[in-house]
Amino acid sequence: MKLVLCSLLILLLIPVSHAYSQEYSDNASTLTVSLNSSSQYVYQDAEGYTVVVGMIENNDSLSSVTNVQIQVNFFDDYDPSPLEVVLGSTALEMISSNGQSPYSIRSETPNSGITQASVSLLGFDSSEEKQNGLTVYSTDVFLNNSFSFSGILETAGAPNSDVLVHLAFYDGFEPPRILRVATIDLGDVAPNSEITFDFDGKIDSRSVGFFLFAESDIFRSDFIDIEIPPSQISTKMVTISDVSIDDSDGNVLSELKVGSQVNIKSKTMIEFSADQLTDETAYTYYVQVKESGKVPYVEYIGKSDGRFIGTGQETQTIDWIPEKAGLYFIETFVWDRSNVPISEQGPFVLIVVK
Repeated sequence: MKLVLCSLLILLLIPVSHAYSQEYSDNASTLTVSLNSSSQYVYQDAEGYTVVVGMIENNDSLSSVTNVQIQVNFFDDYDPSPLEVVLGSTALEMISSNGQSPYSIRSETPNSGITQASVSLLGFDSSEEKQNGLTVYSTDVFLNNSFSFSGILETAGAPNSDVLVHLAFYDGFEPPRILRVATIDLGDVAPNSEITFDFDGKIDSRSVGFFLFAESDIFRSDFIDIEIPPSQISTKMVTISDVSIDDSDGNVLSELKVGSQVNIKSKTMIEFSADQLTDETAYTYYVQVKESGKVPYVEYIGKSDGRFIGTGQETQTIDWIPEKAGLYFIETFVWDRSNVPISEQGPFVLIVVK
C-alpha cells in the first residue's frame, strides 16, 4: 500500500508537458481569431446548394494568421444531428493583424431539406505578414438585370503567382451581412503589371455594395469598399414615415419598461404598383432594433409580409418586448418579395428602456 501511495506522489510531482496539447476554441478571453456572427448569412444558390457566408476577424494587433479552419454543420428542422458536416477556410490565405476575411462554404449536396446551419472555428496558425504589394480599384460598376463590374489590378516589383481578386457583396443592414463572395482567378502576373479584370452575373438583389480585395502568393491588397449606386439598385416606390412606439391602447411612448410588449408602428406611402396588370405590390416590412453604443448591437429584427393594392397609404405594426435596459434606435425598411429594397430607410427613432 505504501509503495502505491509513493508511486502516486511521484507522478503528481512530475511536470506535465503541454507541447502536444495546443488547440483553439471560441474563447473570447484567449482567442485572437473570431467569427463575426452579425455578418453571417445562409442561402440556397440557383443549383439548390446551401451556402454559408460571413466574416472572420483577426483581433491580434501584432500577428497575422493563416490556415483558418471553419466547420459548418447543416441541419433540417427535425433531426438534432447534422445532415452534413463541411470543412472550409477563408477567402484570404493570410489574414493580417487586425484584419478580416470573408468565407463562403457550400453544402456537399443540393438538399432542399437543409434549413439551418451552425458555424464554428476549429483552428489557425500564425503567419508571416504579406506585404501590401497589390492595388485594386474599379473602373465601372453597373447593375440592371445583372451585375457588371470592371477593375484594374496593379502589382509591385516582384512576380506573383496564384493571384485572386475577391468581391464580397454586402446588404444594407448595419452592421452589414456578407451575401456572397465572388472570386476571379488571374493566375500568374508579372512584376510592375497592370491587369484589367471584370465580373458579370447575377448577384443577390439586396446587395448595396461590395468589398474588393486581392491576394497572391507573396502580396496582398487593401480592402476597397465600393457602393452600388442607389439609382441602379431599384426604383424606390415606397416612402416610410411617422415611425413611433405605441402601447396596446395606441398611446405613443417616450420610454419603455423591460418586459413590456410594445408596437413599433409606421406609415408607408406607395406611389405606383409593381404589377400594373393586377395593381398589386407584395412586400416585406422589416424593423431592426439596435442598442446604441460605439459598436451598435442588433437587439431584435422583426418582419411582416403584406400587399399593397394600388397606391395610397398603409400602416405597419411589429411587436417588440425589450429584454434589457438601455438606449435603442429603431430602423425600418420595405423590401419586395425578391428581397429588393423598394423604399429608402425610414426615419430613425431613439427610445429609452428602463
